[in-house]
Amino acid sequence: MRMRFGGVLAAFLLTAAPLRAAAPAPPKPPANDDCLACHEDPSAKRADGSSLFVDKKIFDGSVHGAAGASCVDCHTDLAKTTDFPHPEKLAKPDCSGCHAQQVEDYGKSWHAASRAKSPLSKAAWCSDCHGSHDIQRSSDKTSRTNHFNLPATCMRCHGDPKFFPRAGGADGSEPMSFHDSIHGKALEKSGLKIAPNCATCHGTHEIRSPRRDPKSTVARAHVPSTCGTCHSKILDEYATSIHGEQLAKGNTGVPVCSDCHSAHAIASSSDARRLAILRECGGCHERQLKTYRDTYHGQVSAMGFSRVATCADCHTAHEIHPAGDPRSSVGPAKRLTTCQRCHPGVGASFVKYDPHADTHDRGRSQLLWATSLFMKILLVGVFAFFGIHTVLWFPRSVKARRDANGKRKNGERDV
Repeated sequence: MRMRFGGVLAAFLLTAAPLRAAAPAPPKPPANDDCLACHEDPSAKRADGSSLFVDKKIFDGSVHGAAGASCVDCHTDLAKTTDFPHPEKLAKPDCSGCHAQQVEDYGKSWHAASRAKSPLSKAAWCSDCHGSHDIQRSSDKTSRTNHFNLPATCMRCHGDPKFFPRAGGADGSEPMSFHDSIHGKALEKSGLKIAPNCATCHGTHEIRSPRRDPKSTVARAHVPSTCGTCHSKILDEYATSIHGEQLAKGNTGVPVCSDCHSAHAIASSSDARRLAILRECGGCHERQLKTYRDTYHGQVSAMGFSRVATCADCHTAHEIHPAGDPRSSVGPAKRLTTCQRCHPGVGASFVKYDPHADTHDRGRSQLLWATSLFMKILLVGVFAFFGIHTVLWFPRSVKARRDANGKRKNGERDV
């Protein structure tokens, strides 16, 4: 029985085999030459007038062309098309087939969120940064994402007020000011490969909004660590300062790198920058700036001379501690050493000078407060005395003038 069943099954399979072989083969995807038959024509245009031209030499020299990629690897909706010309509107190429991680990172970015929010968004996507048919590796000097070319690529949008309203600002936050910054000059003029570009701070694909996304590399809480990837020693000093310790506790209102140095217009430590420190520090420490302006240092700096002590000369630039902290450069233990940097040879009595003398603070200096109060009382008293004297004398002076006029009318003469 079993042998008979096996024979019947074998006969059935032999009979069915030709039926399976007769099934139609799937359509063959169009080759690159099929696409270039139309797209290699420089006059090929869309209905809106935009060009459809693809230069074969440029594509063959791109990273995709060199790897043997075909048109339908990116334009996947044409892989099964046999009718030509194909519809004018095609789906955007999906890069995730080869670049899954990069596309996943891009999906978390501000650019992707903007495009998801509005189909009319002009936010950048793959081809805006990498190109379309001329894509090269970032290591290639002609690549749009090459270390030295990336700022120009980003500025195509972020330097245009039509796309980025803050592009024409003047507060140091606008991206175009990067070109004149110490970073921009080191990158674009000096050609230093270690100099940062846009991606160094903002990331490559996962670029998040610093105002809306706390995970952004340039969100306030992350600015020090981002800058510290290059300025590691400065980060160590800042982390132990009063500012860094407060930031570590979650207080994002304390100054971070971009508050003092700006976001893009970062300048070198020039003489002009020394005077600008007063404005940066005074933005938070208004009372201390006011008392500084009353001192010799403050009066001379107001005249434009930068070779006098400013905030960073006494408190240091990054490792700032309260005066009561033993680590402070203006604390009792280190104050003399700090002053001797500019005033070599001075003794302990020199540091009794108060660089922030405040006549309104009785607790800081009772003698100064009392002296100021005495001078105010004296000034008010003098003006009050002579004011009363003038008021009392006024009627008598009027009477004397009337009497003198009366004598002149009567022909009398003063004896």
